[in-house]
This record gives sequence, structure tokens and C-alpha cells, in this order.
Amino acid sequence: MTLAFDKTALRLRMRGLRRRLAAEAPDAAFRAAEALPLDRLPAFAIAALYYAHGTEIDPTPLAERLMALGVTTALPVARARDGLLQFRAWRPGESLEPDAVGVPSPPEGAAVVTPQLVIAPLLAFDGQGGRLGQGGGHYDRTLANLRSGGEVFVVGLAYAGQAVDAIPMEPHDQRLDGVLTEAGYVDVAKG
Repeated sequence: MTLAFDKTALRLRMRGLRRRLAAEAPDAAFRAAEALPLDRLPAFAIAALYYAHGTEIDPTPLAERLMALGVTTALPVARARDGLLQFRAWRPGESLEPDAVGVPSPPEGAAVVTPQLVIAPLLAFDGQGGRLGQGGGHYDRTLANLRSGGEVFVVGLAYAGQAVDAIPMEPHDQRLDGVLTEAGYVDVAKG
């Protein structure tokens, strides 16, 4: 069995599980936002979140909590199918337009920012910081680029039930620094 096949099979299984978890915990986004332990994170002034698709936990309550603390919030923008994500300033309620992959994103005129905290969507996570995304590689490429230029702290946002024993990791895969769930914050032991 190849690593690519392992990830494909895991993605299929985890999409179904996430649908079930979302139905069981409709208040997960609010519980996760309340659980963010600011005292356990490095200092940050700009936080990048994401536009939730399907049954991903909606980070809007988290964005609202961070904005109330004076943090600038942003969303990622794909400018090409296989390029790096760009982060543009955004506040809940502001207009969005489809980016190069069709994801609602801040428009061209929004300020481009560099986040120190990235809240990343995922399908599965493990206790060593492994993250299984949708498979496009946008976050891995972008996080590698951000990390090469300075400090960035990456927190996955997920349902607690999305934890697995181990994510099959490839050399280019970027690990999480922590995971925020409706059940609380999870430190990871990067391996």
C-alpha cells in the first residue's frame, strides 16, 4: 500500500466521520472559540483563519473573539491552483469573492498581511502534529514558505473525534503546533 493510497483512503473515511461529528456537535465552533488558551500561544497581532466548507468547523466565532482582543484577522486567497496562499485582511461580514479555486476570499483590494498565527482546517490530526488536509497542498506550501521567513504558529481547528493514531507524513508535509477542538486545546509533540 502506498502513502498516497493511505492518505486517499483516510480522507474518504474522515470526511464521513466529520459529517457525523458536525451533526452531533452543532455548537462546536463556539465551544472551540472559548477554549483557545491565549496564554499558551506565542504573541501574535495577525491571525489567519479560513472560510469553512461543508462540515468544517466554522472559525467565525474564533475570529470574533480575536478581533475583540485587537487582533487583525485574515483569510487565505489562492491566486493559482498550485501556488502559495496569500493572506488578506478580513472581518466577518465583509464581502468575499471566489479565488482561483473557487473559495470565497477577500477581494483584490484587501490589505495583504503576514500572520503570526494560522488557524488551519483539516480532516484528521495526530498527537505529533500531523495534519491531513484536502490534498491540494496549499497549506503545506504556504506554511513552509511562512516558516522559512520567520515565526508562525499553526493551530488546527477540528472536532475532537478527528484525532487518529498517526497521519502518514511525507517530507513536504507541515506539522501543526497545536490543535483546537470543541473539547479544548491539544498541545502536540512534534516527532
